[in-house]
Amino acid sequence: MRPYELIKAKRDGKRLSPEDIRAFIEAYTAGTVPDYQMSALCMAVFFRGLDSVELGAWARAMLESGEVVDLSDTPGVKVDKHSTGGVGDKVSVSLAPLAAACGVPVPMISGRGLGHTGGTVDKLLSIPGFKMDVPVPEYRRLVREVGCCLISQTEAIAPADKKLYALRDVTATVDCIPLIASSIMSKKLAEGIDALVLDVKVGSGAFMKKVEDARTLARTMIGIGAEMGRKVTALLTDMNQPLGSAVGNALEIIEAVEMLRGRAPADYTEVTLALTAEMLVLGGKAASIAEARAMLQKVIADGSAVRKLKEIVQAQGGDPRAIDDYTLLPRARATVDVVAPQDGFITVIDTEAVGLAAVALGAGRQRVDSIIDPAVGFTLLRKEGEPVKAGEPVVRVHYNDPAPLEEVKARLTRAYHYGPQAPAPRPLVIERLE
Repeated sequence: MRPYELIKAKRDGKRLSPEDIRAFIEAYTAGTVPDYQMSALCMAVFFRGLDSVELGAWARAMLESGEVVDLSDTPGVKVDKHSTGGVGDKVSVSLAPLAAACGVPVPMISGRGLGHTGGTVDKLLSIPGFKMDVPVPEYRRLVREVGCCLISQTEAIAPADKKLYALRDVTATVDCIPLIASSIMSKKLAEGIDALVLDVKVGSGAFMKKVEDARTLARTMIGIGAEMGRKVTALLTDMNQPLGSAVGNALEIIEAVEMLRGRAPADYTEVTLALTAEMLVLGGKAASIAEARAMLQKVIADGSAVRKLKEIVQAQGGDPRAIDDYTLLPRARATVDVVAPQDGFITVIDTEAVGLAAVALGAGRQRVDSIIDPAVGFTLLRKEGEPVKAGEPVVRVHYNDPAPLEEVKARLTRAYHYGPQAPAPRPLVIERLE
């Protein structure tokens, strides 16, 4: 089937054969199918979906478009975690050294920012010298010797997804369950893991706005994992406000390090501990979640987690001094505060709007070739449920280029809503699936 016919068939709601799906993805990876035809197919999938047979074929074609890493020479159960994306979600930066410090090998292929959400790659690259384009043999060595390696997708690992990930970001096809599930699982299964913990975000700052959609996505990915012989556990976590206080790449690195020192905001700390505890259980290092959490508190208290992060940073070419001396990280030249327009309680934060404001400021990409400014972002001075007075600062904007500043401030002002009463608190972990 020619690309045009395949696009038309899916547009009209017909099932695509596994052979046609594989051929299309192989041709796209090789460059013989152009971006505009893949964009058209993704939009058709967005509206028409993929059934279980199509999805299995799509995910397998993405996985087998490149090398599937063999980590059998690393002892232990290799476990990774993946987040579906949120605002202020720097969990991977603290979770990976936490799990590794407890003896779980963590091979982690991370993504860059997608749409309004931040990416682990962009955050880690704000550490001076840190390299994420690690060759596969070096990646295997670091997982074996250091206990963790955090890399971006290479040309060897799931190259189809690497191309498609960037394309979806700028063609309004990010929030599509089949494309999200196949993207995540193709990367994760290619990296050599034995088990996976999923953080499926739900709420205004997530791609999944409703619990039902998040549950469907989680079950879809768990199903793909089961088909490929991997155990997958998922937590649905709240993303109706940014996680923690920092939004922006270098700012989030600081908050992640503070979490390893036991000094981070409670919401970010709790989500990180909940996900890492699942990794320790899957990795056979703890018999229960309670035992796992006790282990995590120990490596935070004795400094092992921070030391492991420094070891990871140094092993990947970064400057470990930046973990202690934050002035070595990129810093914005100026700050300005966004203030509350009235007295009351903060009742709602439109978290997607906060993420888009960060993109407008330069912390994320508006186009595939956009250059990110690692220094810029926001510090949330007040969050949901907190009382404020008119004129009191609620967000601090860290900026370099003043050109988008008025637009950014206006976006943030519209994102915050106020009322006479504090809203009822929501659970951070909504549901667990396996």
